Amino acid sequence: MDLLLLLGMLLLPALAQMWISTSYSKYKQIKNQQQCSGYEVARKILDENGLKDMYIVETNGMLSDHYDPNKKVVRLSKEIYHGETIAAMAVAAHECGHALQDKDGYLYMRFRSFIFPMVNAATSLSYFIIAMGLLFQSFNLIWLGIACVGTGLLFQIVTLPVELNASERAKKEIQKLNLAMEKEEQGVAHMLIAAASTYVAGVLSSALELIRFITILGNREE
Repeated sequence: MDLLLLLGMLLLPALAQMWISTSYSKYKQIKNQQQCSGYEVARKILDENGLKDMYIVETNGMLSDHYDPNKKVVRLSKEIYHGETIAAMAVAAHECGHALQDKDGYLYMRFRSFIFPMVNAATSLSYFIIAMGLLFQSFNLIWLGIACVGTGLLFQIVTLPVELNASERAKKEIQKLNLAMEKEEQGVAHMLIAAASTYVAGVLSSALELIRFITILGNREE
């Protein structure tokens, strides 16, 4: 049982990452017919939704794209910022989806931002607390550490609808602005589904990790 949980924890994220990497490698080779760069796609979506003052900046790294809710900036990696590909269109539109969530006060996004500092502190301390519990043979400390691990799972569960909703917004904006042909929209959808799989895998992996901890502790208490 413990081995199966461990394999699940390792394999699920690896398979999801493999899917997104394969999808990205495929669609970054395919130009979109309108030859819009990721920057241009993002700019059109933001402008259309009353966010003309929002900056779009180039950032380092591969697939390091994200929306910064604190500075109200869309950050796109070099390949996405300059790329005139289906992959660039999908990623840029997705990050703009987060900007639109922020503008609309999307509930799950607001809740995620609210709990982030607490979850970050709890998960940072979780393994230290568990180690102290094992050292001093204190089941109460171990349970507290496991509860801290559980906050990470809560954060990932809240993140899932945020990411899925951003992808839905991205697809709607691309259709509304006629940024892609029908076949290109299928490629965009495929990219976004692959990206979502990484978050689903993260939730499942964290859930398995939590079950593993609980199972180990349960066996120790017997």
